[in-house]
Amino acid sequence: MTASRYFRFVSFGAAAALLLAASLPVSAQSSSSSSQSGSAQGPAYTREKAPTQLDPAGPTISLISAEPVFVMAASLNACGYDNGLEASDPVRAKVREQVAQALAKSEEARTNRDAFCLYVAQHNLTGGQKDISQYISLSLYLTPPPEMEVTADQTEMPPDANQVFEVLPMLRAFVQSVDLHGIWLATNHYYDEQISKLHDPLSQMIVNTNTYLKIPASSYVGRRFIVVIEPMLSPALVNARVYGTDYIVILSPVDGKIRLTDVKHTYLHYVIDPLLYARSNTIERSNPIIKVVSDAPMNFRYRSDPVPLTIECMIKAIEARTMETGIPAYRIPSGVDRSALPRYERERQQVEQKREAVRQAALNHNMAQGFVLTKYFYDAMKLFERDPASLTDTIGEMVYSMDVDAEVKLARQIVFDKEADEDVLERSAPRKLSGMELAEVRLSLGDTTQAAAMARQVLAKETDTIQSVADAARANFILARVNLITGHPEQAYDEFQKTLTTSKDQRVLAWSHIYLGRMLDLQCKREDALSEYKAALADRDGRQDTRLAAERGVKSAYAVPGHEACEDDSDLEDEPGADAPPQAGPAKTK
Repeated sequence: MTASRYFRFVSFGAAAALLLAASLPVSAQSSSSSSQSGSAQGPAYTREKAPTQLDPAGPTISLISAEPVFVMAASLNACGYDNGLEASDPVRAKVREQVAQALAKSEEARTNRDAFCLYVAQHNLTGGQKDISQYISLSLYLTPPPEMEVTADQTEMPPDANQVFEVLPMLRAFVQSVDLHGIWLATNHYYDEQISKLHDPLSQMIVNTNTYLKIPASSYVGRRFIVVIEPMLSPALVNARVYGTDYIVILSPVDGKIRLTDVKHTYLHYVIDPLLYARSNTIERSNPIIKVVSDAPMNFRYRSDPVPLTIECMIKAIEARTMETGIPAYRIPSGVDRSALPRYERERQQVEQKREAVRQAALNHNMAQGFVLTKYFYDAMKLFERDPASLTDTIGEMVYSMDVDAEVKLARQIVFDKEADEDVLERSAPRKLSGMELAEVRLSLGDTTQAAAMARQVLAKETDTIQSVADAARANFILARVNLITGHPEQAYDEFQKTLTTSKDQRVLAWSHIYLGRMLDLQCKREDALSEYKAALADRDGRQDTRLAAERGVKSAYAVPGHEACEDDSDLEDEPGADAPPQAGPAKTK
């Protein structure tokens, strides 16, 4: 019997796509106001664990409230955090009053408040937004009261959260003594009302952005964009945080309104970051531009690395092309006499010239800030708007077609501003992708040939350092998934087995067992599949997606729509030419 009959795959490509539905994160980035934990579909940085609010089983895009963020923000308010109080929604003052009443009734509560506030005062490093952001960062890793347990090891958390990690005992004591959980329960209905008001405008912004970029929402499977509302924070404060390709925006609504422009900016990063980071090698050729912008006021990461500079310039170009100019678009009235059309057309052009002047002013401002490639992408987006192809299909050509010498010449003519604008999405300078991290990105983008070549290159090296052994195990894991996608199940089985014998990474081990379990389920070897799922639970990495995938495998057999249903084991044994289960190697025919 052939391998295809043994694995019972009517279309192995379709089955493999579902087998690989869960991407293996590679690593993560962080900074004082944002953090990243990587995924196999975008830029990869230092390893960090995704926070509690990132539900691996949740929707791609969601608008939520989060009790841990509420209790942290309410506690900071009790310590004199008054920023934006007058402009805030009335619910903020109401909660502050309830906390004040609880404090007035309890000496213990006041003592706990004082201890918490003393810690906060001693850790105010800048006197600005970042002092608040570090506590918001920590709150994203907490479970709700009363436990308020941390959902990650300190080594897996962003640096800013670690800076205030020791506040947790004082925070728990204060939250319990004033019963912030009870206040949350009494207030939560208001959050639901705010979410209802925000749902339509947020959805419309996302639909409009996707429509302009010609990218369907289905392109973002396995990645999440989450907006968390928290009225206890200043309406002027926007916390944009990135965990791999999962993006979180935390902001304060006022009467059902938020700063949608800031949310859109972060959403554009969510869409564009992985597309351009995957082309970082090509973007590196624009390095000469970095020398020209050395005196620009923008953040250092843009002045030191062409990749984030290119990303920000493209996003600012899109924002300029799609901005609200304040001038309504001119529409020629219907039913006008044809003889009057030239007059209406002139009026339309005059209005459009005014609208374009507003866009050009925004463009020129961005160029003066140092984002010197904005004009290039602005002009490129004009052509893109007339092209039926999506941004995913055309972004490579935009990058490859850039005349770097011409852009350098243009940049040298710009007089830069003295001060920089506030950056919605701050983050530390990312490092260049290499090795298996880059191979993971290639694989996630469907480039199986390049991903496999990079993995084989690592395996060809004969070194025995700890890192080389880890890279080799990761290379086997990548090759296993490449073989699944390209329809070579027996080779995939071998590579997963090699991974299990060489890897020390719990996540790689757990997902190797999960994939093997799914393959065995598709072979109707349920008992063997159960053993793999249970092994995955034993090797679990502490991540929710791993646990859920393994538990689902234990609960019920993995199935693929359209795949041939399993027969009884007795029928298989009586069938001439039936193959033995692949317990110690590839399938063998009798």
